Amino acid sequence: MATTITMPQLGETVTEGTVATWLKKVGDPVEKYEAFLEVSTDKVNAEVPSPVTGVLKEVLVKEGDTVPIGTAIAVIDEVGAAQAEPVALAEPASQAPQSAAAHDTFSPAAQVAAASNGVSANGHGARAPMSEAGAEDALRKASPAVRKLAREHHIDIRTLRGSGANGRVTANDVLTAASMGPAAAVGQAIAAGTNFGATPPPSFAPAYAPPSAPAGSGTSTYAEPQPGTVIPLNQARRIIAERMVESKHTAPHAWSMVSIDVTNVWKWRAKEKDRFERETGYKLTLLPFFMRAVVESLAAFPLMNAKFTAEGIYVNKEVNIGIAIGLPATLVVPVVKNADQLSIKGLALAAGQLIDKARRGKLTADDLAGGTFTVNNNGANGSWASAPIINGGQAGIVTMETVEKKLLVRDDDSFAPRFVMNSCLSLDHRVVDGYNASGFLADLKKRLESMSAGGAL
Repeated sequence: MATTITMPQLGETVTEGTVATWLKKVGDPVEKYEAFLEVSTDKVNAEVPSPVTGVLKEVLVKEGDTVPIGTAIAVIDEVGAAQAEPVALAEPASQAPQSAAAHDTFSPAAQVAAASNGVSANGHGARAPMSEAGAEDALRKASPAVRKLAREHHIDIRTLRGSGANGRVTANDVLTAASMGPAAAVGQAIAAGTNFGATPPPSFAPAYAPPSAPAGSGTSTYAEPQPGTVIPLNQARRIIAERMVESKHTAPHAWSMVSIDVTNVWKWRAKEKDRFERETGYKLTLLPFFMRAVVESLAAFPLMNAKFTAEGIYVNKEVNIGIAIGLPATLVVPVVKNADQLSIKGLALAAGQLIDKARRGKLTADDLAGGTFTVNNNGANGSWASAPIINGGQAGIVTMETVEKKLLVRDDDSFAPRFVMNSCLSLDHRVVDGYNASGFLADLKKRLESMSAGGAL
């Protein structure tokens, strides 16, 4: 019996996926739970496991093609199947099956890695000359989606040497070529008054494009940039750029900041950190204390845990805190689910596990889905103040800036050394006005300053 496989939902806000690599060929046997396909999105590269045992009968989407979530991508002749139904390999967190068994069956969590850097077929921006017959062959082999992508970027496919099977031009080939020269899709859309909230944003390109790189300058990677080279836009960087532009032009950003005396929390952490690391294997940072104060402030100001929709402002039931993590080659925001139900110790363990998985490239699609509010620890790199971009579908993102030791004036006009940290909030002004935003920050400040070592982690 044939089972149709569809493009999985790898994250709540992800609307499309790219077939990166077919790990099996038509006619190959596939075991249940065996990875047979690698899919790429803006957040992860996921090795997708088969939900059934059988033989790969048909491949419906070619490598390099980008298709919407739910699109049929393959057919597997199932061994011993009772019925044939389209199988979605992953679902958003809000629609996931309730039973653990069902969740394990359809989750594409097997060996998910953070998106890696891509390069052109020959590792350089330059393309070897192609004969007229070869050029027409490249055009014929390119899929409709790739041809459409080339038109959007004003790229002549006939000038590209494909890196796909049998020399086929892939989406990555087009994007690499586009990154080597000027484009102004976003600038044109803004000038034309494009409503980014009503229609999908255009493929990202800067409103101002610098001169093309000198011929023969070569390429490098985002993780290891080299002066005088061009870093080709891989799938991750392209879509991250699109999402950032979309967020800035969809959500009217506003910004606010408070200064917080975190002396009590700082001393509490200093007293507990060695014991905590011995017992758990994770370092105790200021993050879980900050997250605990954030979830309590979200309860007091629930509009900060809401999102803007066409029907109105939806106030989320769950409090799922995303943690923005910058990696050498990309940015990920794994999510601590039901963070309001966790103690400081529980938050420390949950955050520590996600940060460790992110650094090892082991985050799953479920780890990245379902966020309702985001925390960003910019202070880890010495930042004093910042204005972060809101994660799409959320009302705000709040930062922890660097902790500095300062002399503060007491009420009796005496001076005392204290540990002080700024906290910055970017908010979606469609959802939240200044009254709620400033109230949230003031509440967060009060909760952090009143924390003491008297309670349990």
